[in-house]
Amino acid sequence: MYGALTEEQWRQRFVARAPALAAVAPRLFAASPFVADAFARLFDDDSAEFDALMRSRADGELAVALLAACADDDEPALMRRLRRLRRAEMARIAVRDIAGIAELDETLGDLSALADACIEAALRNAGKRLRQRHGVPRDAAGDEVGPLVLGMGKLGGRELNFSSDIDLIFCHGDSGETCPEPGRGGDGARGLSNEEYFVRLAQDVQRLLASQTEDGFVFRVDLMLRPFGSAGTLSVSYAALEEYYQAHGREWERYALIKARPVAGDIDAGRVLLKVLRPFVYRRYLDYNAIGNLRNLKVLIAEDVARRGEEDNVKLGRGGIRELEFIVQSFQLVRGGAESALRDARLRPVLRYLGGAGHLDSAVARQLDTCYVFLRRLENAIQMYGDQQTHTLPVQDDARRALCAALGAADWTALSAQVEFVRGFVQQQFDAIFNERGAADADASSAERKLVRALWFAMSSGDTALADLRAAGFAQEPQKIVAALEDLRNARLVRAMPDGDVQKMIALLATLFEAAREQTRPETALCRTLRVVQAIAGRSTYLSLLHDNAEPRAQLVRLCAASPWLSALIAQSPVLLDALFDTRTLYALPGRDELRDELLQRLGELAPGDTEAGMDLLRRYQKEVTLRIAAADLSGALPLVQVSDRLTWLAESLVDAALARAWDEMRSSYGEPLRGDGERAGFAVVAYGKFGGIELGYGSDLDLVFLHDCDQLDADTVGGARAINNGVFYARLAQRLINWLATQTPAGRVYEIDMELRPNGKSGLLVSSLQSFAGYQRESAWTWEHQALTRARAVAGDPAIRDAFECVRREVLTRARDAGQLRADIADMRAKMRAELDRSTDALWDIKQGRGGLIDIEFITQYLVLRDAQRAPALVNYSDNWRQLDALAAAGSIDGEDRDALICCYRRYRAWAHERSLQEEQVRIAADQFADERRFVSGLFERLFAARLR
Repeated sequence: MYGALTEEQWRQRFVARAPALAAVAPRLFAASPFVADAFARLFDDDSAEFDALMRSRADGELAVALLAACADDDEPALMRRLRRLRRAEMARIAVRDIAGIAELDETLGDLSALADACIEAALRNAGKRLRQRHGVPRDAAGDEVGPLVLGMGKLGGRELNFSSDIDLIFCHGDSGETCPEPGRGGDGARGLSNEEYFVRLAQDVQRLLASQTEDGFVFRVDLMLRPFGSAGTLSVSYAALEEYYQAHGREWERYALIKARPVAGDIDAGRVLLKVLRPFVYRRYLDYNAIGNLRNLKVLIAEDVARRGEEDNVKLGRGGIRELEFIVQSFQLVRGGAESALRDARLRPVLRYLGGAGHLDSAVARQLDTCYVFLRRLENAIQMYGDQQTHTLPVQDDARRALCAALGAADWTALSAQVEFVRGFVQQQFDAIFNERGAADADASSAERKLVRALWFAMSSGDTALADLRAAGFAQEPQKIVAALEDLRNARLVRAMPDGDVQKMIALLATLFEAAREQTRPETALCRTLRVVQAIAGRSTYLSLLHDNAEPRAQLVRLCAASPWLSALIAQSPVLLDALFDTRTLYALPGRDELRDELLQRLGELAPGDTEAGMDLLRRYQKEVTLRIAAADLSGALPLVQVSDRLTWLAESLVDAALARAWDEMRSSYGEPLRGDGERAGFAVVAYGKFGGIELGYGSDLDLVFLHDCDQLDADTVGGARAINNGVFYARLAQRLINWLATQTPAGRVYEIDMELRPNGKSGLLVSSLQSFAGYQRESAWTWEHQALTRARAVAGDPAIRDAFECVRREVLTRARDAGQLRADIADMRAKMRAELDRSTDALWDIKQGRGGLIDIEFITQYLVLRDAQRAPALVNYSDNWRQLDALAAAGSIDGEDRDALICCYRRYRAWAHERSLQEEQVRIAADQFADERRFVSGLFERLFAARLR
């Protein structure tokens, strides 16, 4: 290795060329005979820049230098240049790593950049020669077709290890054939089909990189990840690649594509291609099948490692790199469709995100990152010893001493202890995610299993079945369970289930029986839960996950026990079960801005113009967040006021997002309407009723009014594919917005929309100009419409129109009024409503419309606001009943005791009605309930409206 020089003489020579590395030189050459040999060869080259060992490379630096240097190389010269560059660059990288100059990310990044540069150089060189012989590949339109190389695995993740294969997939654009290059005069070059051309290109690139010469090799190239593996063509068109994954893609290929990255050729086309393939890799919603499939793959790997006797393999063995990668990939595959931060090919940024987002405990994520750094440095150090592709801890003493030197370990005993600790921690975390979680809880008692099987297969029926259920703790209404099981057994989806899935369901039923027994009304809880099971019967993944995970299973039963409305919601949209498995977000409810930002982020990941996917997303998001709000509500973690706040914020976010999508669709088709001053005319949404009053409940509809500020309705839109009348534009925009929110799709609807509070009601225009709206409110609106205006607020659309609406609202509500006429109008309206809508009887009282109920409190508030707003304009600052009552007390319109009593009554009424809505029960209560509250509200109402009522 050292020729005529002794090792000490050679080391002195090295230090003379690289004095900054004098202190670490003994470690460098003790750690890696390969590095020593590489530098011995470099000494033959007087131009070798040893100072470069001390500096990191800038992004793209190596590729630029290499491509410039080998632009005119013939094949032998290129192969020689690439191999010598590889040896020198690997020595540089090894020195910086062993000396501790470079962090792991730099080491892996430099190794990956070296591979990228060599692949690009080989691709260009091989392509140049092929074009000279066969012409330029072109498609049917005559456009040039270029190659693309996808880097997979460690290369794709910019995490290449020291002596690694590079996993590549060669692709190209459309079909066609080669044509002579312009200016070459049709010199007799033999044409090829594009398929033949790019196969030859792939073969040439592989040979240039992987062939063993006197200078060694550049990289071993593995092409087995291409479609159909060894049976597939070496280069595949983009269209064929997309078709392959759609029709034949296997689960392990999803994992492989997580790491895919364009590394050479048409990089921009590669990014587009990977975006097209994204739905194959990342499911749109949470994909729990991935965990089981990864677990099965890990079992196969473990069995192969055991068969080969490679338990000391730091990559594939127990607690090794692969297990750590699987931990991260499990979250990527399960949640990557919903969370873009997980769609990163690099492991460490994803691991940091998992800790920051709460998917993993932050301390666990940090420790896993530390373990990853150690294992990857260990792997590199093993391979630096002799530039061999091995992942196994050495058994020879020399190799062990070298490994200790590379990693700065005191001795083999100390290093072995550290390896064992790291692998133990990784395996512990792997088992926590991939083992049959909740198995102990899921394994229902033998008695429960026997009972369920007996009931399912009718071995226990009639009176015997009822007796068995009573003995099992379902003593109140066991017949309901018998009927519910019969319905489940006869359901179409269940009858179509394969035997294996039926067994899964029966196993799940046993655990649900146990969970239901813990509820106050176990029969009700179980029967409602069985309706959810019937809805997911065709989704074996959910059956398995509920069986395997005790806490989400218990949460489902609790929610079903608490509310038939919620159990029906989950049964209608089983994808909501995903929220139960995400304890990170189930009770951690987002705030107003977070709701809007999260929704916009999800929408931003959809393809532009994909209306169907957008409508589907809005519906699922509304149901998902509503479920989370309800779960927090029923757990007691969220008071009523905050429930209404969050349901209202959710509606605001959804209306805003739907308006943005509807406007974009209209603009792309028709352009935009302009005002007379040449500025774009706007559009805004005004909320009335419970939405305007920030009092939305579960299942509330939205009372909306639409406004615009266009003063040229007879003109046409500008800037679109075709122009339409501005008035028609706004009518279509409004209808499109309503469709986005209210159209029934397989995912349901977002909200029912009520437009009857617009000017002139059903006979009025769908969209009013701000000017006509103001004129109507000033001159034509009825008193009840001004009452409604007290609870109105702008919630979406053009800020200028929203501000203008608030000005109109304030102006109208604060104008002088005849108190007697106002009192008479409101009392008459209340009497009319009570006559038409009050469903009270001698035995039951209607808490909403009955005398002394919710509407009486609202009418009291609205009357006082309209009566006194002229002298106290602050009364119209808010649109919600409670703050209006506070403002009335501050203005002296009502005394503090009456204000407190009204708010107390309002809160109690709403809380009771809210609970009844969750139970899907009517808002009527026994006539002797709320007696004090009714007496107070009725008395105050009569005092205020006494003159009219008499």
